[in-house]
Amino acid sequence: MKTLYRQSIGFLLILLLVAGISPLQAQDQPVRDDENPDFITISGVVKDKNNKKRLEYVNISIPGSTSGTITNEDGEFSFKIKDASHVKAVEISHIGYYNNKVEVSGINLSDLTVWMTPYENMLDEIIIHAQEPRYLVEQAVSKIPANYSKKTNMLTGFYRETAQKGKRYINISEAVIDIYKTPYNEASDRDRVQVYKGRKLLSQKRTDTLAVKLLGGPNMSIFCDIVKNPDVLLDKECLPYYLFKMEESTNIDNRPQYVISFKPQVIMPYALYYGKLYIDKERLSFTRAEFNLSMDDRNKATQAILKKKPFGLRFRPLEVAYLVNYKDRDGVTYLNYIRNGVRFKCDWKRKLFSTNYTIISETVVTDGREENVTTIPYKMAFKESQSLSDKVENFMDEDFWGAYNIIEPTESLESAVNKLKKQQK
Repeated sequence: MKTLYRQSIGFLLILLLVAGISPLQAQDQPVRDDENPDFITISGVVKDKNNKKRLEYVNISIPGSTSGTITNEDGEFSFKIKDASHVKAVEISHIGYYNNKVEVSGINLSDLTVWMTPYENMLDEIIIHAQEPRYLVEQAVSKIPANYSKKTNMLTGFYRETAQKGKRYINISEAVIDIYKTPYNEASDRDRVQVYKGRKLLSQKRTDTLAVKLLGGPNMSIFCDIVKNPDVLLDKECLPYYLFKMEESTNIDNRPQYVISFKPQVIMPYALYYGKLYIDKERLSFTRAEFNLSMDDRNKATQAILKKKPFGLRFRPLEVAYLVNYKDRDGVTYLNYIRNGVRFKCDWKRKLFSTNYTIISETVVTDGREENVTTIPYKMAFKESQSLSDKVENFMDEDFWGAYNIIEPTESLESAVNKLKKQQK
C-alpha cells in the first residue's frame, strides 16, 4: 500500500508569504557550446480549417528529431531551427487533427497561417466498446518499459511560471532548463532538473504584499511525468480507486487513440483526481493525460497543494488542472509538454472581499539527446524547496534567449511584461 505521504503531496506546493519585494539574486550559469549557433526562425499562427479559430498547445517539431516547441494560448508560435540546411519541413500536430507540414527553404518565414483539418472519427464500432477500459489502462502500464526510452536522456526544456492577482500579473518567471531522465524502466528518484538561464519580473506595487510562490516549479517535468512517476494515477494499487469509462476515440499525430475517462469511486484520506487518458491503439502507449484534483473535499485539496500561509489568511482552492503530452519518435515515446493551472481565493479574517489568484506553469521539451549523458550533480539540481523567482535575475536583455526555443508570450503576457518593466524604472 502506498504511504499517505506519497499520495497526499500532489504535484505542487504553494507558498504564501507576506513580504516585501524579493532581493535580486543572479545564478551562475555554465558555459555551453551551443550558446550562439546560426539559426532560422519560422513563426506564425495555427488555426482550425473549418471554424477559423486559433489552436492552443499545438506541437511544432522537426520530423524524426528532438527539436520542437508549441503554440501559445493565442495559437502563435516561433520556432528556431539550427542547422537549417538539413531541415526540409516542420511538422504541426494536434489532438483531434490531421498532421500538417510547412516546407523549409533555409530562410526565415514569418506571419504564416497554418490550417489544421479536424480528424474525421471513424469508430471501430463494437470492437472499441468491447474493450474493458481499466484493462486497457493496465495493459498500457505494463508496456511502459517497452514503449518509452530505455536510455538515459538529457532534455532541454523551456519553463514559464506566472502568477496573477485577479487579471493582473504579479510574477512572471521563465527559464531554459536541463532535464536529466533515467530510463523509463527505473524510478524517477534520480531524475533532476537544472536551471541553465532564467529571468523574472515581480510586481513592485505596495498592495501586492502577498508573495505567491510555486515551490520546485521547474521540477514539474519530473513530478508530472505520470508515466515515469505513476504514484498518483498509474500505479496498479491506485487503479481500483477510480471508475474508468470508454469515450469516443480521437487522433493524435495521425495515430488513432483510445480515450478513457476516470473519476474517483472511493473516499480516501487525501484528494483523488478525475480526467482523461489517451492511449495509442496500436502501441498501447500513453500519449496524453488531462486531469484535475477533486474539489469534493476542499480541506483535502488544500492539504495537497498548500505548503504555508500567513496566520489569519483564509485559503480556498478553486481548481487544480494538469495537462501532460508525450510524443512518438521512431517507435519510442518521449515527454513533450506539461501544463499546470491553479486557481484559488484568499481573504483575511474581518475583511469583506476575497481576492482571486491564478498560477500557471508550463514546460515544453525543445531538444534532447541520449548520447554522452552525465547526471546533474545534486548541488546544481533545482530543489523542491526552491522557487524559481528567487533563483534568477530580472528581465534585462531583449535577446536573452538567443537561439533557444521558448513558448511565445501571448499578447496579454507581453503587455504585462511591459507594465512590470515600467514599475522597475
